[in-house]
Amino acid sequence: MRGMMHGFIRTVDAVNYRLGRIVMYGIFVMVGILLWSSVSKTFFLPSLWTLEMAQFAMVAYYMLGGPYSIQLGSNVRMDLFYHTWSDRRKAWFDAVTVLFLIFYLGVLLYGGWDSTAYSLQYGERSPTAWRPVMWPIKIIMMTGIFLMLLQALSEFCKDILRLRGESF
Repeated sequence: MRGMMHGFIRTVDAVNYRLGRIVMYGIFVMVGILLWSSVSKTFFLPSLWTLEMAQFAMVAYYMLGGPYSIQLGSNVRMDLFYHTWSDRRKAWFDAVTVLFLIFYLGVLLYGGWDSTAYSLQYGERSPTAWRPVMWPIKIIMMTGIFLMLLQALSEFCKDILRLRGESF
C-alpha cells in the first residue's frame, strides 16, 4: 500500500509540475491577445474575438495551473494559528480539510461532465458575436478539474504519510 501511495504521489506530482511549468507562460498569451485588442481598436477595426479569447486563455491558465499551485503550497490559507502548530497537527488539519476540497472537485467534475458532453453532442456555441464553439474550453476545464482532484488526492496521501511518520 505504501509503495502504491509513493508511486501515485510521484506520478501525479510529476505530471502537474511539468504541465504547470508550461502553463505558467500562458500569461504571455493573454498579454499578447489583449495587446492585439488594444492595437486593433486604436488603429484598425476592433476584433470581435479578442475579449472572449483572452477569457478562454485565462480560464486555461487558472484551471491547468491550479494543481501546480496546490503542489507548491501557494494556495491561500487562513494562517491565524496554522503557523504555530506542529507538523503532525498541520498534517491532521490538512488531511481533514483536503477532504472538503476533494468533495467539491468531485461535484464540479460530475457537473462538468454533463455540460461537456452536451457541448460536444450539440455543437454548443457562445452567444456572442464571434460565436466560438464551447467544447474546447470545457474540455480544458474538465482536464484542469481532474488534475486538481488528483493533486488533492496526492496531498491527502502525503498527509497520511506524514501522520505515519514516513517521508515521501
